[in-house]
Amino acid sequence: MPFRSTDTMKHDADRIFKSAIRAVDPGAAIRRTCKRDDNLLHIGDRTYDLSGFEDVYIIGAGKAGAPMALALEELLGDRVTDGVVCVKYGHSESTRFTRIMEGGHPVPDENGVTAARKILDTARRAGERDLVLCVLSGGGSALAPLPVSGITLEEKQEATRVLLASGATIHEINTIRKHISDFKGGNLAEAVYPARLVSLILSDVVGDDLDVIASGPTVPDSSTYEECQRILDRREIADSIPESIRAHILRGVRGRVPETPKPGDPVFLGTQNLVVGCNRDAVLAAASEARRLGYEALILSTRIEGEAKEVARVLAAVAKEIVESGNPIAPPACILSGGETTVTLKGHGLGGRNTEFVLASAMELAGWNSVVTVSVGTDGTDGPTDAAGAVCDGLTVRRAREKGLNPESYLSNNDSFHFFEQLGGLIRTGPTKTNVMDVRFSLVGNGEDEPHYK
Repeated sequence: MPFRSTDTMKHDADRIFKSAIRAVDPGAAIRRTCKRDDNLLHIGDRTYDLSGFEDVYIIGAGKAGAPMALALEELLGDRVTDGVVCVKYGHSESTRFTRIMEGGHPVPDENGVTAARKILDTARRAGERDLVLCVLSGGGSALAPLPVSGITLEEKQEATRVLLASGATIHEINTIRKHISDFKGGNLAEAVYPARLVSLILSDVVGDDLDVIASGPTVPDSSTYEECQRILDRREIADSIPESIRAHILRGVRGRVPETPKPGDPVFLGTQNLVVGCNRDAVLAAASEARRLGYEALILSTRIEGEAKEVARVLAAVAKEIVESGNPIAPPACILSGGETTVTLKGHGLGGRNTEFVLASAMELAGWNSVVTVSVGTDGTDGPTDAAGAVCDGLTVRRAREKGLNPESYLSNNDSFHFFEQLGGLIRTGPTKTNVMDVRFSLVGNGEDEPHYK
């Protein structure tokens, strides 16, 4: 078989991750899921007779919201009465009937609050003979913030910062968000009722849990105030969360604040929730492209969570095993995983879970010259940076030391972005306008290796 140089594998890696992102294009996902035959609108396994509805509304929130709304407009034409969708800054599209608003992410802002109110106002306009199409995707939680009475946006912003810095999972963060919001946790469905509601969802959470994606505004909420309290205790952040939020959660635990709408509530009787795209779609497409390029491909899991540098250690060990023994697959190989890791901030640097994963991988794979590792966020951003992720190889650490960069110091300071910015290796895609968590993979070549340099 032909020798694959590091440069060849990096070129292949670029094609592989771009294939993953194309596979979860939100407009294409809508077009695959929704078909129109005159007045019959087919969505998944259900059919809606448009002649039986007076008005059709498009609402929603999330990074992928604009292309999803645009695809619905192209399908429905002037049957759309009105609409409001909130997206992250720079993620807009030119739509005809749907007003695209922009807000802050990951930390919510006042524009998001205004958008959430307008979305709710539109939802409440819908009557019994109307159809509401809701587009939801990752980022929807932060982009449609509407704090409950007694909690300010600034306090909710601070809670979001504390939760992110604590290493809390997206499930944990959204559990808190749902219980301090008038929009999330089934409250949007309650506002739409009694109109028919169809939610088209691009999943950015492990397991595609509907009550977690965008904090589940259109589905019953199975979480409780008691669970919120346990999260604060488990993450040891109760004293760091604003007092108003601690007090609200405590009132909920004591039954003094109504719970979010639960399974069995009649507001959900006319609701269809449908996942139109997810992380598995992206990882499967990446594996398919790797095979087309001549690699044996193995998907380890699309449900990987945990601390980024710890996950990096485990996945690097799999790559080393392939080099040494040809197990679990023989090189040239591509081992892939998806999901969403976390970073517990202990330093004061700049970076995100993907660049931190790749920096940790570079340290684990130092000297293993036939391995290239990539991790990218499918939304095109990694934490607070403009990078989607990064790429490393077996000589990344050597090149860094030659430039006077200490990888250990950058990792301990959570400063992976500045490490790769100086060394090279950042992957910048710009806004992809989709969001299905992360895609990670290592390419293992078939050349001689030197696993001795550290």
